[in-house]
Amino acid sequence: MPDSQPQPPDGATADTTALLLCDARLTDGRTVDVRLSGGRIEAVGTAGSLTPHATRVDLSGYLLLPAPADPHTHGDTALTADSLGPVSYDTEDVQRRATEAALLQLGHGATALRSHVRIGDVHALGPLEAVLQARRSLRGLADLTAVAVPRLLTGVAGADGLAMLRDAVKMGAGVVGGCPDTDPDPTGYAEAVLEVAAEHGCPVDLHTHGDDPARLARLAAMAGGLRPGVAIGPCAGLARLPREVASRAADQLAAAGVTVVCVPQGGCGAVELRGNAPVRLLRAAGVRVAAGSGALRDVSNPVGRGDPLEAAYLLASQGGMAAREAYGTVAGVARQAMGLPEVRVEAGFPAELLAVRGERISGVLSLAYSRIVIHRGRVVARTSAVREYCDSAAAVALELPRQGRPDTCP
Repeated sequence: MPDSQPQPPDGATADTTALLLCDARLTDGRTVDVRLSGGRIEAVGTAGSLTPHATRVDLSGYLLLPAPADPHTHGDTALTADSLGPVSYDTEDVQRRATEAALLQLGHGATALRSHVRIGDVHALGPLEAVLQARRSLRGLADLTAVAVPRLLTGVAGADGLAMLRDAVKMGAGVVGGCPDTDPDPTGYAEAVLEVAAEHGCPVDLHTHGDDPARLARLAAMAGGLRPGVAIGPCAGLARLPREVASRAADQLAAAGVTVVCVPQGGCGAVELRGNAPVRLLRAAGVRVAAGSGALRDVSNPVGRGDPLEAAYLLASQGGMAAREAYGTVAGVARQAMGLPEVRVEAGFPAELLAVRGERISGVLSLAYSRIVIHRGRVVARTSAVREYCDSAAAVALELPRQGRPDTCP
């Protein structure tokens, strides 16, 4: 499906930054042309109605969607599952892994990523520095935001962590976070994170497994004052609580106005802590639920794919969500949780788009191989899949006429 650059008619000038997406199918069933310019959607019209003074991309057979965003990744530990010996936190190694992981996720369609980076202990701010370098190297391809995640923030041992968290924000961490559950004083930890966030005007993204409803309720109540810039996840422990207890916790999260970021693909902690938050229960209580990918091939999930469409597929197939709503958790709701502008396939909205071969969202979640990713109005990644049946016996089994059988592969 090669691009072509048509010649404008006499007197007209081609816009070298413009892109014309031709014959794209929308979720409402319409087939349209979409013109992009200056990183935004300039116009949407019926197929063939828009002037072709731009680079053309044929999207016949593709469904055009707002691009996903991933609010929960771990770029500093990604791609380390097969490492021999201890994981290297050398700045160059972390930068390489974080960049490669982001490019893998970009190929799946995620044009914006939030990477949770551990700081403190012997590695200090080194991993954060490396992820920030990766962010700079990805400029123009994907937007990468770093979340500073200290281990301790209270007591004598936590004093260094608190100072380092402030330094991390000054270095360029766009979000402050961490896991209150790992601190001897979870409430004090959360208070420290919220204090730093208020000082610097940063969003907050906290890890908790949510298996202590009283602690989760306190966390939600404390964080509610900063809404809507607070995310809490993955909250998988809620699914292991009695339904009545989990329902009360969900009501408290809804009242606080925080977003729960679940991780349907599982990996983000020890094996005994895996699972997924009770998404239907949370949504029924009015909680805004986004989905992230969690670990990408590290010790927490050695087979993690980092594919937002897989996360949506799991929410639809195992969580009982409608396909459109499941996709929303990795697209619209995820972008909202990350403080990003809304994306619609309408004029005036950001040109952050994903084209997937298929006709309906349910189909592309089931079998989404071929993808075209658009970031800031430019094609930044393509994945093409070709299926061949390499034996004419396949045609015989399907009782196809001879002329309809696939050729035998060499």
